[in-house]
Amino acid sequence: MRRLLARHLPGYEVRKIDRLGEGQDNAAYEVNGELVVRQSKAGDPDERGETVEREAALLAVVGEVSTIPVPRPVLVVPEAGMLAYPKLPGLPLNRHPVPEPARLAAPLGAFLSALHLLPVPRVEDLVPRDAYPLRDLREEAEGDYEEIAGRLLAEERRLVEGFLAAEAPADPETLTFCHNDLGSEHVLVDVATSAVTGVIDWTDAAVADPAYDLALVYRDLGPAVLARTLEHYRGGLDDAGRERMLFYARCALLEDVAYGLRTGIRPYAEAGLANLGRTFS
Repeated sequence: MRRLLARHLPGYEVRKIDRLGEGQDNAAYEVNGELVVRQSKAGDPDERGETVEREAALLAVVGEVSTIPVPRPVLVVPEAGMLAYPKLPGLPLNRHPVPEPARLAAPLGAFLSALHLLPVPRVEDLVPRDAYPLRDLREEAEGDYEEIAGRLLAEERRLVEGFLAAEAPADPETLTFCHNDLGSEHVLVDVATSAVTGVIDWTDAAVADPAYDLALVYRDLGPAVLARTLEHYRGGLDDAGRERMLFYARCALLEDVAYGLRTGIRPYAEAGLANLGRTFS
């Protein structure tokens, strides 16, 4: 990484590199406390290059409409799967809970409104369509549950098994532009003021079901914050959308717990286990 930065940012002195974290798609590093460098974990070099080039182009579009700061790349190195941008202020919400989470609702509602109302033609060449059948998603959730069932209490197993025994909701009729991975690890906050300061990691952005973005707010922040978020949300959420939102939240929680236990990346598992009863009730 030092060699790449020296080559592509001549004159920039790298004094310190800290590892920020790692997800399913990327590893992230902080350079000199001021620059965030993300590297794609895709195995194929062409895929890595295409991923970061598309994300840089997408961020230019998102930056025009977003009501919350988003990364603005200053360096894209396709052959290394590298994208770098000035560090946004704030800390990841998943590791730094705020004292007044209700204050997150209004900015999140406005932000999701701006995304979901963005005309799809503006982004359809930059992101995939994510129209995964909900029935298939439920089958994957069953597999995730089998991995983690031994870690759950009897009451938790009862809740999850009741969910998995039910039919999956009908697939959505309308798709919009979505962040598509709006977990609390990708929301930056000022802890002292309970303010949202940024939204990061747009690798999974897609034309998808807007209920999924709302589902992760529900999963990570709970029903009270979601209700307040919807007060500021202009995208609309009917009864069918609410049903899908709950479905997505529960599937995503099982996926996170299984992923965290499988890989040893414990924050995913710990957060999912802590929120399981609330999410499945």
